[in-house]
Amino acid sequence: MRKFTLPFVALAALVAAVPALAQDAKPLAGQTITVLMPSPQAPNIPGDFEAETGIHVNMQTLSWDDIRPKLVTSLIAGTAPADVTEFDWSWTGQFSAADWYLPLNDVIDADTVKDIGVSKIFTVNGNLLGVPYTNDFRVMLVNKKHFADAGITSMPKTLDELVAAAKQIKEKKIATYPIGLPLSATEGASTSWYLLTKAFGGELFDKDFKPLFVSKDSAGYKALAFELMLLKEGLVDPASTGLKDSQINESMFAQGVTSIMISGEPGRIGQMNDPKQSKVAGQVEAILVPTASGETRSFGLPEALAIPRVSQNKEAAIAFVKWFTSKEFQKKNAANGALPTRTSALAELNASGQLQSGDALVAQSKTVEPLFQQGTPPWYPEFSSAVNTAINSAAKGQVTVDQAMQSIADAAKQASAQ
Repeated sequence: MRKFTLPFVALAALVAAVPALAQDAKPLAGQTITVLMPSPQAPNIPGDFEAETGIHVNMQTLSWDDIRPKLVTSLIAGTAPADVTEFDWSWTGQFSAADWYLPLNDVIDADTVKDIGVSKIFTVNGNLLGVPYTNDFRVMLVNKKHFADAGITSMPKTLDELVAAAKQIKEKKIATYPIGLPLSATEGASTSWYLLTKAFGGELFDKDFKPLFVSKDSAGYKALAFELMLLKEGLVDPASTGLKDSQINESMFAQGVTSIMISGEPGRIGQMNDPKQSKVAGQVEAILVPTASGETRSFGLPEALAIPRVSQNKEAAIAFVKWFTSKEFQKKNAANGALPTRTSALAELNASGQLQSGDALVAQSKTVEPLFQQGTPPWYPEFSSAVNTAINSAAKGQVTVDQAMQSIADAAKQASAQ
């Protein structure tokens, strides 16, 4: 009788353990979190995460320009805008100073931080405040069919060659305004000017945050003068003074109206080559950013996921951040336009031929620099606002380049002193 009893007891113990094992596999099953990210996001994200973890996700999306005001308003009031939120590179200084977000050092392993090199942009005083999920940096996007139709056989490597190509496209009547360049009082105008400042071989500030763009021979001054020249020569649509970069991408470049996005986003390549979303599918590719010298440069604008200190569901929020930034999900999400931040994921996608314009993106990624060598300052939002306001005013003919550069310098000085 005993020889049957022991197996029965062992079986009973195993049966009793099954629910516990299932529970351990999904220890946070049944919880619900809210996630706030820029639109659009892949619709399958909540379902895939819940299937794997048992955690339900209420996915909320807003346009990129609308997210920061919502975050700031909620966090100042001491309420959580969501359990997991977008955390842009440009907010790092301000949000760190406000101490709104949970440091993630203890929950994100060292191998992940090493694999995601741009994590350092979100690290302040040793605290990792966000885990980068999309490796945004600037390349140039071109409509290769427009170039071919204009008889251009090689892509530009210098800014002079870029202007010559745009003029040839215009002369051939392939595009009335070949270059897409936002000149409105929005962030897209700022980032385009930053890229051109790099392209002219300069930086925005010295190590003490002294402006380097006021003098006529500075890269920043030349960058704005270059933008105004493109506008005057009819290479940029005058309507760009009232358009966001997203509008120029979606309503102009994706419709075949323009031929070049001067400050292109890698994450849009898949969208541009999708016949359901674009009229130029199969015609779009990334090229290295042309510069005055011919030696390409770029800077990073990665976006991260972060967890507000006031989140009521921190464990489930951490689980989402880990899942969303895992190599497996990054490779899958690349099809939705999110360029992996993990070096390993980027390399594997390119090796397997799954990365559109992969060689150009991998080559450009190796040139990516921080916009601010000292780290993004807390007063960046005020600085960026001053930049795009001045650019918009100059594009409308309301101020000169000298006046625009001086107003930006004055705003930076005032903002840094507060």
